[in-house]
Amino acid sequence: MAVALTLLTLVLLPFAAALAIALLHGSPRAVHSAIAGGASAGGLALLASLSGPALGGGAIPQASWSWVPALGLDLALIVDPLGWLFGLLILGIGLLVVIFAHAYLYKDEDTGRFFASLMLFQGAMLGIVIAGNVLLLLVFWEMTSLASFLLIGFWQHKAEARQGARMALAVTGGGGLALIGGMVLLGLAAGSFDLRAILASGDVVRASPLYPAILTLVLIGCFTKSAQFPFHFWLPHAMAAPSPVSAYLHSATMVKAGVFLLARLWPVLAGTELYTVTVTSVGLVTMILGAVVALFRHDLKSILAYSTISQLGMLVMLLGFSLEAAAMAAVLHILNHAAFKAALFMSAGIVEHETGTRDIRRLGGLATAMPITAVIATLAAASMAGLPPLGGFISKELMLYQTPKLALFGVAWLLPVLATLGATFSVAYSLRLALHLFFGRPREPEPFARAHDPGAGMWGGPALLTALAVLLGLVPMSLAAPLVAAATGAVTGGATPVVELALWHGLNLALALSLAAVIGGMLLMGLHHRLLAAWERAPLPDAKLLFDLVMRFADTWVRKAIVATHTPRLQIMLFVTFAVTALLVIDGAMSGGVLTGARTGIPASVPGIVAWVLLIGATAAVVNDSANRLRVLIYISVIGLVVSLAFVQFSAPDLALTQISVEVVTVLLLLLALNLLPKNPPNISSVPRKWADAGLAITGGLLVGGIAWAMLTRDPGPSIAAYHLANAKPGGGGTNVVNVILVDFRGFDTFGEIIVLGIAGLGIFALLDTAAIGAAGARLRAWRDEMPRSPERHPMMLVAASRIILPLTLMVGIFLFLRGHNQPGGGFIAALVVAIAFLVQYLAAGFDWSDARKPFGEHQLIGWGILAAWATGVGAMLLGADFLTSWFDYFSLPLIGKFELASAMLFDTGVFLTVVGAVILALAQLSHVSQRAARAAGTAEGGQP
Repeated sequence: MAVALTLLTLVLLPFAAALAIALLHGSPRAVHSAIAGGASAGGLALLASLSGPALGGGAIPQASWSWVPALGLDLALIVDPLGWLFGLLILGIGLLVVIFAHAYLYKDEDTGRFFASLMLFQGAMLGIVIAGNVLLLLVFWEMTSLASFLLIGFWQHKAEARQGARMALAVTGGGGLALIGGMVLLGLAAGSFDLRAILASGDVVRASPLYPAILTLVLIGCFTKSAQFPFHFWLPHAMAAPSPVSAYLHSATMVKAGVFLLARLWPVLAGTELYTVTVTSVGLVTMILGAVVALFRHDLKSILAYSTISQLGMLVMLLGFSLEAAAMAAVLHILNHAAFKAALFMSAGIVEHETGTRDIRRLGGLATAMPITAVIATLAAASMAGLPPLGGFISKELMLYQTPKLALFGVAWLLPVLATLGATFSVAYSLRLALHLFFGRPREPEPFARAHDPGAGMWGGPALLTALAVLLGLVPMSLAAPLVAAATGAVTGGATPVVELALWHGLNLALALSLAAVIGGMLLMGLHHRLLAAWERAPLPDAKLLFDLVMRFADTWVRKAIVATHTPRLQIMLFVTFAVTALLVIDGAMSGGVLTGARTGIPASVPGIVAWVLLIGATAAVVNDSANRLRVLIYISVIGLVVSLAFVQFSAPDLALTQISVEVVTVLLLLLALNLLPKNPPNISSVPRKWADAGLAITGGLLVGGIAWAMLTRDPGPSIAAYHLANAKPGGGGTNVVNVILVDFRGFDTFGEIIVLGIAGLGIFALLDTAAIGAAGARLRAWRDEMPRSPERHPMMLVAASRIILPLTLMVGIFLFLRGHNQPGGGFIAALVVAIAFLVQYLAAGFDWSDARKPFGEHQLIGWGILAAWATGVGAMLLGADFLTSWFDYFSLPLIGKFELASAMLFDTGVFLTVVGAVILALAQLSHVSQRAARAAGTAEGGQP
């Protein structure tokens, strides 16, 4: 139980921090960064508490809760050595990024949005690496794409930020769709979506006829996320994000997600010729391409972006070898790359922050003005180049040592030569980054004059990471060997290998290749000016231009397809929809069988016949009198009333209460909405159109009526109603079966419905927020001028009556809420009744008077309502039950006696708050939009707004 609680807290902590920061959006920056840093530090502490069982070779910490068992989706969490390693990088570097961002962001930055998005991203990444169910992994995978979109586009005022965010979302989101297909096929091939079961089914999966499709789809997902060729182009454009985001995404998170998934699924997918050739080739091409392009870029972050592409290509190539020793080299380089790349991105952010530019052609000689930053960045760049005695040298040498063991395309020398070529360019761009930036003479006086080392808040994090990069080279056995060994064992699915890490392994081919790469990199650096001139003259393809062309082509043809298959006229679309539905019903009805079954009917009563005639008459009146909207609204209210009476007739008081409350709320809101429409509506339909609509309506009505008749005249057979009736009291603690179904048996459905209702309320708010300005506002003012105005806008009798009705209605709402678990009522009905009370106040006293005395905000009501319902479900999970499982017990108090308390009341409270918030939000916008239109007209004419 303790392990399960620790795992659940670990994965929820970043999301809780994101929510807290969002709720405290207006607080100072220190509050936001303290919450984010506290969550990261707390996560590190929880992860450290799991280090013993996770790395010690004993029972792996894991926990699982049933979520959607019908789909095989469980909330399963597991922290094995590989997950622990990535969790350490995500939380550790995340903490340093938070500290760096606190000092880096300018005073007017929206730190609430920044740190909330950062924590959302951290939680999603953490979920990926500790997910024990591949479907759950997909949920977190898609969350990283959305969260990275928010982070990359943080500076919304910059076009390049918006474009980079869209490009990243398009590429990684498209890859995510492919990954969903691959994971579903993988689960079907393995017979389970549980990660441990899949990892134990490698032989079964590789022998499956689905294996080529699984491998292709999974690799597309991994390659897009980790920016592998030909999907690499999105990563440099993500540099429009603030430097703290770049440091986080490029070192420990986002782009490492694809590498992680390749490592995670290595026991299942690796070992075949198709896997080895494909993954190794893509990684090798990406490694060389990224390194070559990085040598000729001028923007500091662009150089680092392409170097990241190259380094990721190296990791993918190593995992593609299908060799255990190569997997070990990949694990070690994951550590090294996280250390030096995060330090370099933070250093680039420091240079930009202090000099005002990232153009390396304008910079130089900064070591004299920024000695601390120069030492940090130079050592990190040396580790990236693979120079001794740094950690990058060991992992590069291990990589080169493995290359002769694989004859790619049957050529034994091809892989060592090309890998050495990629390492050579890596040395060259690393040397250029350090030498051109910090040494030599200043190229322009202005950036140099502004340059100085910042406070420790900015250079402390990169200094710590650079020290780690140095120590990984000096003392690798004591610092990294145990973790590398454990993580490599998790990657390969075998026993923990023996790991020997050292700077000196004797004179061998790997050392010779490494020395050749260093010498070659120095030569390239010496010839850089000539090579750069040739590079700039070469007719090279522009990946962004190609991407934009593809997107424009797709957009053009999608629009043409939409125009060909859809119409902007709602009437035609509805006609086609109902026509297709009618054809489907006809096809089903022609399958055979008699229309009337053997079940005995119930004699119709006189009141029932009268109500049915009223229903038909009101429905016909709606169609016939559509030009008069007010009368149509009255007819609709008659229809709702008759339906409510039908529920009463068939002993459904909860449904009757709900129906009549919804009708009152709907009619009142529609009355307000009529104020936003022209008094004399245009002719909606021509005469032929009316006849066609009538024919379709009559046909559809007869068909649906026939289906209803066929069902009602037949024995329904076994029903789930008996189960609900038998278990409502002992299982849910309530005698009102309808309410127990809503808050317990089908609580998850209700939870989804209130979320949809909250979104609908926010959608109404957003749509009407602009209705008072521009052309829409002009039309609204013209319609208002045509309408007759009452000489008494707020009749005294109505105002006085509403004052009396309000407390009485609130008492009725509270009564219905409290009795709802055992008698007709509940949170939804009570919310509608309370909403009616406030609607009456707005109608009687006007918007301004009522809104000024309103003690709550609608947006907050919706948010707190959904949170209350969510907390009920999470509370049940923390106690070991399924999500939203109800708890109840009986208590006794003096004078009161025995009474019942049920957790469903908290869930019902969430329903109540959400419904009240959504209804009042819609009311407020409908009430206020016409006033804002009038004020906008006054402002446009020079009057007071």
